Amino acid sequence: MPTYISLIQYTQQGLQKIKESPARLDHAKKGYEAAGGKIKDFYLVMGEYDIVVVADLPNDEAAAKLALTLGSAGNIRSRTSRAFNEAEYRKLISSLP
Repeated sequence: MPTYISLIQYTQQGLQKIKESPARLDHAKKGYEAAGGKIKDFYLVMGEYDIVVVADLPNDEAAAKLALTLGSAGNIRSRTSRAFNEAEYRKLISSLP
C-alpha cells in the first residue's frame, strides 16, 4: 500500500480550539481507516509545520479525498506527498534506462 507523508499546520481556528485537537486526531484516524488506510506515525513537531503524519492509503485518489475532507473542517492546512520506501526506491532506480 502506498505511503504518504503529510506536513500539517494549524489554522487560527485550529489553534483557538487546540484542546479539541486530540479528539480531531481520533476522528482523522477513523477517516483513514474508512478510506482503507492507517496512520502509521503521528508527530507534533516544532518549526514551520505543527504536525507530521505518515500514513498508508490505497491510492492517490484516497489520499487526496482524505486531505480535502480533513482540511475542509478549517482546523488545518496540509501538504501531502507520496513517499517511496527503500525497496520501492531501489526498484525505481533499477528500472531506469
